[in-house]
Amino acid sequence: MLMKSSTQSLTEQLSARFAERIRNRLLAPGARLPSVRQCAEQNGVSPSTVVAAYDQLLAQGLVEARKNRGFFVRENSPAADRAAAQSLSADLATESAAANWSTAHWFAARAAGRASPGVSPVNATALIRGMFHKISDKPQPGMGVFPPAWLESTFMPAAVRKVTSSRSLQEFSLQYGEPLGDAHLRRLLAKKLSTLNVHTVPEHIITTVGATHALDIVSRTLLRPGDPVMVEEPGWAVEFARLAALGMHILPVPRRADGPDLEVMARYCEVHKPKLYVSVSVFHNPTGYCLSPGSAHRILQLANQHDFHVVEDDTYSHIAPEHATRLTALDGLQRTIYVSGFAKILAPNWRIGYMAAPPSLIEPLLDTKLLATLTTPALLEKALALCIEQGQLRRHAERIRTRLDAARSRSVKLALDAGCTFAAEPVGLFGWVETGVDTDALAQRMLDEGYLLAPGALFHAERKPSTLMRINFATTQEAAFWQIYQRVVASMK
Repeated sequence: MLMKSSTQSLTEQLSARFAERIRNRLLAPGARLPSVRQCAEQNGVSPSTVVAAYDQLLAQGLVEARKNRGFFVRENSPAADRAAAQSLSADLATESAAANWSTAHWFAARAAGRASPGVSPVNATALIRGMFHKISDKPQPGMGVFPPAWLESTFMPAAVRKVTSSRSLQEFSLQYGEPLGDAHLRRLLAKKLSTLNVHTVPEHIITTVGATHALDIVSRTLLRPGDPVMVEEPGWAVEFARLAALGMHILPVPRRADGPDLEVMARYCEVHKPKLYVSVSVFHNPTGYCLSPGSAHRILQLANQHDFHVVEDDTYSHIAPEHATRLTALDGLQRTIYVSGFAKILAPNWRIGYMAAPPSLIEPLLDTKLLATLTTPALLEKALALCIEQGQLRRHAERIRTRLDAARSRSVKLALDAGCTFAAEPVGLFGWVETGVDTDALAQRMLDEGYLLAPGALFHAERKPSTLMRINFATTQEAAFWQIYQRVVASMK
């Protein structure tokens, strides 16, 4: 959808849309673009806007004009295609690095009253930096974690005290821990995974410094710069930026209610021969979608047919139903790698994650972990094991789920009353909300009111205008936020 309120002109938006499809080979070489009249009608713009957009594509060398026939995607050689892919990956990495630098300085400038109103601070790492550079004392609708008050507990500090007061303290705190991670914790994790029908053994589990660290280990082990990687779109902004910074060729796959767009995946497999597919199959971020069994089987068929691995990020497993379809359960950890963690349910600063992988990948993955971090903190791992073993983590998760259900009901009602609609069924921690306005511009306005939003553009591999935003149900259950939201939206229309 082209938007007049976007920071880009209609011509630039239309040109960028076609350019992305051409670069990702969803418009194949030789394909004809719609006629000027057809394109104008389809997009609700004037013919002159279409002509100007096609001229930009001509200037970029992406299309060619054929007399009396129209505009066609250029027939490039395989070498030229590889060069274009490498160039695109480099551009993405550069943009990601520049965005991260500007975000840090933007927050510092904002605190000093020097931030430029024309600079957008909400990029891949802005929400993370916002946790350290507090916008205001108000609940933040764009955050990806539970409020601190929800996570307060007595069992976690007690577990740490018990572990550190034991006689075995010197055995694990004054020397490096086990390379794979604490053995007792890994035994408990293997037992936990069996309740999800993911069957493995402790020797095939590796602990990490959070789930993001696990994803990074997988990428650095299985991929090399320029390798094609399929990711879900909309999807996790940090994952896009992380892969781009590693120089990967990102292939966005549209995410639907039952799973990824399988036709697009199949096309990517034929053209690009991807090395990896990264999926949040249960309570997908930002939509909340859950993978259907049919889609899961087809994904695994493609993985076997085209020889790529699948990483399943089950970050929200603690608030998700155990019976939900998981790729790793169906695959038996043959081509799949299971990733999860405890930061969401325990505390963001308890950076304990883990992965379960095929036996053939354990040693390469462990090598990468050792090169990056040597080992992981045994003290916290042993404390976590104690919390799991005594049932405290399970009871804590049940309380969080009950509280979240109530918050979601309140938040959904307030959002609907404020004129929003939901682009996906409200489940899990996040809501995917249709606002009717450019959410990049909305995010700028709401920052002035003390609220950090997560605009829809964040959740695309290549930033594009969007009227959607992701909300956190736990932090949007107060009427005060929605009243300000309504006022700001009304002023933008």
